[in-house]
Amino acid sequence: MRGLFAAMVLAMGLSLPAGAQPAMSWATSWAASVQGPYPVGNPSAQPDQRFAFPDPARGARDQTLRLVLRPSLWGKEVRLRFSNAFGTRPLALDGVHIGLQLGGAAVVPGSNQPVRFAGREAVTIPPGGSAWSDPVALPFVPEGTAGTLAGRKLAVSLHVAGESGPMTWHAKALQTSYVSPPGSGAIGNEEGEGGFPFSTASWFFLDALDVMAPAGTPVVVAFGDSITDGTASTMNGDDRWPDVFGRRLFARFGNRVAVVNAGIGGNQVAGPAEYGPDKPFPGGPAAGQRLERDVLSLSGVTSFVWLEGINDFSRNGDASVEAVQAAMREVAGRLRARLPGIRLVGATVTSALGAGGGTGAHGFAEQDAKRRALNDFIRRGGVFDAVIDFDAATLDPATGGLRPEMVPDSTTGGPGDRLHPNRAGYLAMGMAVDPEAVVPGLR
Repeated sequence: MRGLFAAMVLAMGLSLPAGAQPAMSWATSWAASVQGPYPVGNPSAQPDQRFAFPDPARGARDQTLRLVLRPSLWGKEVRLRFSNAFGTRPLALDGVHIGLQLGGAAVVPGSNQPVRFAGREAVTIPPGGSAWSDPVALPFVPEGTAGTLAGRKLAVSLHVAGESGPMTWHAKALQTSYVSPPGSGAIGNEEGEGGFPFSTASWFFLDALDVMAPAGTPVVVAFGDSITDGTASTMNGDDRWPDVFGRRLFARFGNRVAVVNAGIGGNQVAGPAEYGPDKPFPGGPAAGQRLERDVLSLSGVTSFVWLEGINDFSRNGDASVEAVQAAMREVAGRLRARLPGIRLVGATVTSALGAGGGTGAHGFAEQDAKRRALNDFIRRGGVFDAVIDFDAATLDPATGGLRPEMVPDSTTGGPGDRLHPNRAGYLAMGMAVDPEAVVPGLR
């Protein structure tokens, strides 16, 4: 009861009695929904990976990966989750460290901390499994003012002992991370960047970061496809729509809300029917197949914002509106059953009309009719507690497609594909989210 009282007091924006300490619990601050095995996926702005990973079947080999990530919520104590979900052999990790990124592959001197697993420096994760680290204290996080680190990034280093085999990954990080050469050994304790000549625009093996936070801290999961994952946003710019919304929450409420991105480029609501290392699909597992790992097993989830469906109607998916609606109802039912009180927010699907110039998987009038029918269901189907109208925020009424200023690709500087909004589009989407719809009552 004492912890519940503290959480209620904090949620109401009130102060605890003098000398009282709020109950604390884990809250997921960052996540990367996994897929694979590498190289099956849809990365953006990916450097040539053949020098870092010469043979995908052998995977990483006695080398260290330094993965860069930006927490949405800061705390003095963290833990990490590593995944071998789509591996076919045991994954042996050691020499894991976490520090504050200085720039590139360098970490701030004195910030790099060792990470252990049940008190040991190494862990072996079976195929299909995952493992949480022990809690790690971060001495560089200011006492009582963790929010001053907002926008800074962590560098998580991990050594793959031996060969990993097929690698579980998140293809579209839109964040540069770093890799040492095969056979270079465990160098995660090094603060400098000299040992990490290769870069990658993907995350491997690491799929969640928790921070210790006051009990009841809101954790918002943005769930969806490439338009949540951030295709055509700015590489290393952190300007996907969930990033924009997260910064708005920080500006208003400070270091009190986490916004976690659970998008996968190419993901679908209703398909594929099967997924695994022997049956990979670039878009990752269907929404219902990945719900346990990517939402339900995260810590402290209070709100779920779902933007998805456009890929179901592509020529690759070719699903009926009814099939997508049924899958959405099923996922919503599972969420409410497992997380009573969760806030479910539906987001209308943005237009892809005209994408591909009539030769690709998207862009046709019959697909747009399905999209508009799904949006009617999202708005009026009674599945969601609230609705965010991303369609209205990005639609050009004159053409029925994306607004022209939202088309040019801001990641590579190309012409854009008329499917993915660019930075201007994601900014409009992030600004269109009503905080009260997602985290009602927070003050």
